[in-house]
Amino acid sequence: MEDRLNEMSQKFIEEGFCFSEYQVKQFHLFYEMLIEKNKVMNLTSIIEFDEVLEKHFLDSLFLNRAVDLNASLFVLDLGTGAGFPGIPLKIAFPELKIVLMDSVKKKISFLEEVISELNLKSIEAVHARAEEMANTSYREKFDLCVSRAVANLSTLEEYCLPFVKTGGKFVAYKSGNIEKEKEESEKACNLLGGRLKEVYKFDMGENKRSFVIVEKIKTTPKRFPRKAGTPSKEPLR
Repeated sequence: MEDRLNEMSQKFIEEGFCFSEYQVKQFHLFYEMLIEKNKVMNLTSIIEFDEVLEKHFLDSLFLNRAVDLNASLFVLDLGTGAGFPGIPLKIAFPELKIVLMDSVKKKISFLEEVISELNLKSIEAVHARAEEMANTSYREKFDLCVSRAVANLSTLEEYCLPFVKTGGKFVAYKSGNIEKEKEESEKACNLLGGRLKEVYKFDMGENKRSFVIVEKIKTTPKRFPRKAGTPSKEPLR
């Protein structure tokens, strides 16, 4: 365990993150819980320590290259799955107030265990579909919405922008090849009250990654998001 802690700490330092010993231990405990739960539940296909460190933890944290995360932000991680990027962001930036949302109850139950074991504060895991929660008190309440969920950009914008307050941002974690998807999402972005601010591209090992950053410039019409399943089956074009 000590070797892994040292390796993790060194890798974080190499990428510009200076974490306390306690924070590194939180990351390691999260890794152990993830791998143990993955034996009985499909959380991730990435299970090797080095790969989890790079492709889950660091990938989540690199958001700080595109967004100031030292501010006091109310953040929604939509379609959080196994807790990415929300859990790593909370460990790294404890001042963030975070809601983890997913439609799979078992995943939310796992995340509640993680939150308890890591003694994380001002973070909650919510079992819900975006289409339902977008019309509750959560609508247009978040400074920042992030998502690593696998869906096209138009669909993600329809799910995520209704949660973002005017003046806030939605950031989609995407692969490096995003040009076609970006062009196809322009209509959705405009309809939903957003404006594409920039696409931040970077290399992560041999992989190319992008953050698509959308600013919320006006209120999202109440008819969005459409009923369950429609945004993914019939993306706004």
